[in-house]
Amino acid sequence: MHEMSVALAVIDQVETAAAEAGDVTAVRSVRLQVGELAGVVPDSLAFCFELACAGTLLEGAELVTEAVPGRACCTSCAHAWAVGMPPRLTCPACGGTQTDLLAGRELRIVGVRWEDGEPVPPPTREPISEEC
Repeated sequence: MHEMSVALAVIDQVETAAAEAGDVTAVRSVRLQVGELAGVVPDSLAFCFELACAGTLLEGAELVTEAVPGRACCTSCAHAWAVGMPPRLTCPACGGTQTDLLAGRELRIVGVRWEDGEPVPPPTREPISEEC
């Protein structure tokens, strides 16, 4: 299960970014683009991420995965299409076999939400009226 090594790499990169930012006290969420051709099972990655975060700055952080569909373009006729799963890499327009993969192999951190060391004031609330 290589999802564990992916989860560990994501955690390492986020911890490095948090250290560079300074005074980060907790990571709340990590947004990750996962291409459908990347060979990563999002549910397995989420499971591994939760386990790997234990005892780190990311403990309790939510992993939000955004699926990126696979797309290819024919070099002969310039037709672009969704390749699907399993991937269809033969051009549906002309039958050409020379294609460029445009999208679908992504595995990229696109956002991190964290808290810094500044105290967060509690939300102000209106007093509750005793009238019913």
